[in-house]
Amino acid sequence: MSEEAGLRAEVESLSARVGRLEDVNAIRRLHYAYGYYIDMCMYDEVVDLFAEDGEVIFLSGVYRGKAGAARLYKTWFQQFFTGGRPGPIDGFLLDHFQMQDIITVADDRNSAKGRFRALLAGGNHESRPDKPEGLPLQFWEAGVYENDYVREDGIWKIARLDYRVQWQADYEAGWARQAAHLRPASVTFPENPLGPDVLLDDVRPMWPQRQHVEFHYAHPVIQGALRGQ
Repeated sequence: MSEEAGLRAEVESLSARVGRLEDVNAIRRLHYAYGYYIDMCMYDEVVDLFAEDGEVIFLSGVYRGKAGAARLYKTWFQQFFTGGRPGPIDGFLLDHFQMQDIITVADDRNSAKGRFRALLAGGNHESRPDKPEGLPLQFWEAGVYENDYVREDGIWKIARLDYRVQWQADYEAGWARQAAHLRPASVTFPENPLGPDVLLDDVRPMWPQRQHVEFHYAHPVIQGALRGQ
């Protein structure tokens, strides 16, 4: 290989690596933005983050397309948490901390997978006059995302958001003394106006039961060693 060809190959390799790093940062920003919009109950902005045929998996049910996402976020969550008004609203806390991200971009750079952990502090101030019935005054929640992303018209969007609640508990009692207050979906839309379009074949257990959330990525040490053999 000539020196010129070698330099050209090196530039192409570096350009590809930079492009993948930009993709990772764009996807991280996309998911972190999702977390901030959820914090503030800005559900129009949440729905806009999804691809046209995107879907949300929540409580063992699948909400399909923009219509399904709107039913989950704008109809269910917005009506329940903020009385149908865009947030934020006084006296209501729903902070989602997004962390521990591992993002894997496909070779063609048109799709990707991401794993994130969420820790949530939520509840109502005692002065709030319209506190949602059934929502604990103060509670903790933790979950894991295993998501799919797609590039649409040059912009990264959420193709499949899969949030798996790991545990929930009132602040005072703690996770040692309580089971999760959310339960898996059992009735689909339209019989349940807030329900998912379909149910998963396997119902996911809720705290205190535990279930491994499959990793989308290969083991970084073992797979690296195998490639070096």
